[in-house]
Order: sequence, then structure tokens, then C-alpha cells
Amino acid sequence: MKKSYVSLFLSLVVALAVAGCGGGQGQAPQAGGESNTGNAGAGQAEHLKVGIMSGPEEDIWKVVKEVAAKDGLDVELVVFSDYVQPNKVLEDGQLDANAFQHVPYLEEFNAGQGTHIAKLADTINYPIGMYSKKIKDVSELKEGDLIGLPNDPTNGARALILFEQAGLIRLKEGVGVKATVRDIIDNPKKLEFKEMDAAFLTKALDDLTAAVINSNFAIESGLVPTKDAIYMEPKDSPWVNIIAVRAGDKDKPVFQKLVKAFHSDEVKKLVTDKYGDSMVPAW
Repeated sequence: MKKSYVSLFLSLVVALAVAGCGGGQGQAPQAGGESNTGNAGAGQAEHLKVGIMSGPEEDIWKVVKEVAAKDGLDVELVVFSDYVQPNKVLEDGQLDANAFQHVPYLEEFNAGQGTHIAKLADTINYPIGMYSKKIKDVSELKEGDLIGLPNDPTNGARALILFEQAGLIRLKEGVGVKATVRDIIDNPKKLEFKEMDAAFLTKALDDLTAAVINSNFAIESGLVPTKDAIYMEPKDSPWVNIIAVRAGDKDKPVFQKLVKAFHSDEVKKLVTDKYGDSMVPAW
């Protein structure tokens, strides 16, 4: 009997030891889980993981992070260099939010990828521009010149609309933000259009006569949109960037702290002082 009691006692010790180690065997909570979105205990900072683009967005979000910290919100920044991954990892829970896209791009992405991402708030308007190392004005474009534009659907359409505004082409009536190169119905100079990943257009300028480049990539490569673009969208362009979250999370109170930090005087001052007309605060 004594031996049985000893065996039972040792079995309990082993069981408790295994249970105590069990937490170390499981997966760590992913971003977007309950531990990240407003459920911190008393005295603990709330935490959000936010995906952003490399380049000027990093400067802006460093200020957002500092402002948010004063309100008890810890913002962890994850930097990307393409327009696909930030939505994919937000959808699968590795991020709590992202900030890199405008609504037409988001709607196109949701429709094409089956994601459930929603606008939370407006951030910055980045007027898009056409750049060249070979000419100084769109009037210098010659017949058959090769022009680059982003290959994602909405930024590609945005570039085509810019070409139309510049008087270079005419698009089918009503195609709007769904325009593709197939919708060009008049191309007097017989320009050739090369669609490329938006991030690589700056690197391809040596091989192109001109290209439409998103402002974040232009600035990151050392271009100054208001100085170097040979043609630009107006400052009141409707293509305003946003903060986006999973649709089911948008009403969580913690995200209002994030919006408040972005829509702060400190952020507006940085954007206005450092980037001038290259960026326009949209709040």
C-alpha cells in the first residue's frame, strides 16, 4: 500500500510538471488576437501591430507611434515594400491594421482575394506623378515612346486617368477606376505602355521615356514629386490613403486611439513641413 501511495504521488508530480510546461509548447498569440486589441490589464499599454510601406510612411508612423504612446497605446510597425502582402497578413491575423492603400485598391483586393478588410479612417493623399530622365514636359513625348505604369488594377487605372488628363490618350466613356490599357480608344502618339510592379518603376526609368510612379516609391528613391514630376494629379485628387482593419474589428475602441494619434497636430506638422505639396493630410 505504501508503495502504491508513493507511485501515485510521483505520478501527480509528473502530471503537474507537464501541465506547467504546456504553455511553452503552444503557439504564441498572433497579432490581432485578444491580447493585442484592447484587452491589456490595468496599467498595461494596449498593443497594435500595423503594416506600413517603406519610405516616407516610416517617418510619419514614427510620430504616430510617439503620440499613441502618450495615450497608452503601443504601436508596433511592420514595414513592407509591396502592395499585396500587407492585406494578406492582415486578413490572416498577423497584423491588427495596415496603412498603405486607397479605397479603390482595397475594394478591388477584397473582390479578387476574398478578404474581409474595411476602411477605418483617411490618412494622406499622395498625388501621383509622371517622371522621366529623358524629357522635361509631357509635350516632348514622341510617337512610339515607351511609358511605364503600375501593373496592379487600381493604380494602373489611376495612371491611365492621369494620361488622359494630360491629353495623351482617351479612354472609353465611364470606365473610371476599372480602366485598363485595353480601354484606350485614342492614342494619337501611338505610345507604348509597359505595366510593371509599382515598386520597380523608379529602377526602370533608364529604359523608359517616362513612367507614372506612386509618390511613396518616388520619394523613397530620392525624387521630389512637386519638383521632379513632369505631370501630377491635382492636390485634391480623390485617391486618399486609409488605415484599414479586418471588418469585424473596426468598432473596437482601441482603434480610435490609433486614429486619434494619426489625426494629430504632430503628424500634420511633419507632413506639411517635411513634404509640402507632395503629401496632403486628408483630415
